Amino acid sequence: QVQLVESGGGLVQAGGSLRLSCAASGRPFIKYVMGWFRQAPGKEREFVVGISRSADSTYYADSVKGRFTISRDNAKNAVSLQMDSLNPEDTAVYYCAAGAPDDPQLTRSSFNYWGQGTQVTVSS
Repeated sequence: QVQLVESGGGLVQAGGSLRLSCAASGRPFIKYVMGWFRQAPGKEREFVVGISRSADSTYYADSVKGRFTISRDNAKNAVSLQMDSLNPEDTAVYYCAAGAPDDPQLTRSSFNYWGQGTQVTVSS
């Protein structure tokens, strides 16, 4: 099992940037694909970005392509999400996620471990 702790959320004006970080502990980090989900009030949890074990494959939802960048540091057991050009529609609780799927494709079903979430609020 893996434990995930997010940090870096906060309040930012539209057009600004935030960087979220997630520290993982437990089983070897390299075993897990990593990702970020978000959930806005009244909406379903959305799969935003994902990254493969060796960082050779990534997934970005259409809503964040070109604005968000996921990266991982396997030596530090950490994954980060750089968010640029933020807009109010990005306001949500962001969750770090991990999984150890057999299928190498990055999909929402690849993940079954979750952090506690961090709030991101973008003001207009």
